[in-house]
Amino acid sequence: MEKKVTTHLEQVPRLNRIEGQVRGIKRMIEEERYCVDILIQLKSISSALAKVQENIFRHHLESCVKDSLSGSKQEDKEKKVEEVIRLLGKFR
Repeated sequence: MEKKVTTHLEQVPRLNRIEGQVRGIKRMIEEERYCVDILIQLKSISSALAKVQENIFRHHLESCVKDSLSGSKQEDKEKKVEEVIRLLGKFR
């Protein structure tokens, strides 16, 4: 089964939902809601952002990186591999 490459624009609705969640948490804090409820909502936002990050990283690998690795310039390939290694280090 072939996966569809996700474009950045497809992330906008997800980011709009996250934006709404952040506003909701701000409201919860202003209303001095129960800490655990706020923490649960924060975890939800964190997970949603991680999914956006995963989708954009997948797009990068399936398009930009794939194109560079299939090219003929060895220098471009090496730069792209180093870029991916640096990104993976940041995601840890």
